[in-house]
Amino acid sequence: MVLDRGRELSGVVHEGESWAVAARRTCASLHADPEPVDLSGEVKRFVVDHDTRIAIRAMTRGDLPDVVRWRAAEHVRPWFTDTEPTMEALEAKYGDRIDGMSPTRMWVVEVNGRSVGFVQDYRIGDYPDYAVLGPDPDAIGIDYLIGEPAWVGHGLGARMLWAWMSRACTRFDTARTFCAAPDHRNGASRRILLKAGFVEGVWFDEPQDDGRVTTMVGHTLDVARVIGAGHRPRVIG
Repeated sequence: MVLDRGRELSGVVHEGESWAVAARRTCASLHADPEPVDLSGEVKRFVVDHDTRIAIRAMTRGDLPDVVRWRAAEHVRPWFTDTEPTMEALEAKYGDRIDGMSPTRMWVVEVNGRSVGFVQDYRIGDYPDYAVLGPDPDAIGIDYLIGEPAWVGHGLGARMLWAWMSRACTRFDTARTFCAAPDHRNGASRRILLKAGFVEGVWFDEPQDDGRVTTMVGHTLDVARVIGAGHRPRVIG
């Protein structure tokens, strides 16, 4: 199902066809790339949004004041407890990633040109402690947040991840799997992943720097099934 300005365009997924390709074919007459609304149910729901443009761009050190503010936000802070949200601490944590000196890279999410959150990604095999959690060392792991409170709860999450996939499918063109592991108590994050096409998998305990243990929930996305080996969403930004 593709939603466009109040219209519902219905289609089917052909055998061997990805959900993204089916959605794009369903709304081919619109000459637009649909984005996911909810891919968790039997009916895969996409939208063509003519008013809200979501883009991904590389993070710079000039974005760090926004990152500090986002990390300190009430809706974010409970899920990012590894580092205090100060300029000094986050510059030390993210500086090498921003500069391209780390396997982990940082990306800013923009809505209509305004920075609203970030995504970080990394190849699982570059971090041996994480590689043991799954059978695919070439899987791409992600962490993400919507930092601006005004955009929380407005359906941005799945579309934000879709915009990230646009770049990830090009940068990691042989990747078969994307994965994420939010805290088991973070229901909002887990719902975002399901709506973006991920499926829930293994629950596991992750030791924290302060000695606590947090239960995380692994989620994976099958790139071929959701996006398609021969199709990539449009790269914006």
